[in-house]
Amino acid sequence: MSTPRPRFHLAVPVDDLVTARRFYGEVLGCPQGRQSDTWVDWDLCGHQVVTHLVHGAGARVAGSNPVDGDDVPVPHFGVLLDVEHFHELAARLGRAGVAFAIEPHLRFAGEPGEQWTMFCYDPAGNALEFKAFADDAAVFRR
Repeated sequence: MSTPRPRFHLAVPVDDLVTARRFYGEVLGCPQGRQSDTWVDWDLCGHQVVTHLVHGAGARVAGSNPVDGDDVPVPHFGVLLDVEHFHELAARLGRAGVAFAIEPHLRFAGEPGEQWTMFCYDPAGNALEFKAFADDAAVFRR
């Protein structure tokens, strides 16, 4: 019997919980968990992401780093999806009018670690990456 992988918990600042609810709940489709007047729990693919109301919160991008021709925002967070769900989410984000910081595309084509990737920002300016490997065993392949 295999042991399930641990889930991560990540707390991010937002400046408006109503807008965060729309983005994480409606646009990304994350089920909402517990909440208070100052925070909301989200189920992001089985992981707990919490949006905390922080007055004056805004973009937290410290800089960027070049990765296979892309100017990747740092810091960022996200999840690894399967290829089908990656493309479904890309279409969903597009229909919602979310601007991509990095458009959905194939990165490292033909190399170890070939992956689909896309970046966007939540309304508070937190950078998110969603990616998908055709071969899940390639996630840490060198």
